[in-house]
Amino acid sequence: MRKDFTHEPDADRYVLRLDDEIASVLDYRVLGDAIAMTRAFTNPRHRGSGLAGELVAYAVDDVEATSGRHVVPSCWYVAEWFDRHPERAQLLRPRST
Repeated sequence: MRKDFTHEPDADRYVLRLDDEIASVLDYRVLGDAIAMTRAFTNPRHRGSGLAGELVAYAVDDVEATSGRHVVPSCWYVAEWFDRHPERAQLLRPRST
């Protein structure tokens, strides 16, 4: 099974495809110098296999490598991902408004 991770900036999302089928999506909004990760969704057929976590890791790596922005974990899943990865906490920025 082939995994393809992509960033689709025109749609404000990151996508994980398995053999060309969308398996997981992470939506975001750009808020000035921050990116609010607003919703993680995994196709019900693929839930429980860690795909959302892989996609969040890909997105966090991409934000860090390409944008210099901070992350606002507006989605509960993204917040829990950061709880499990305290080494990435330097990217966090709490929502102020």
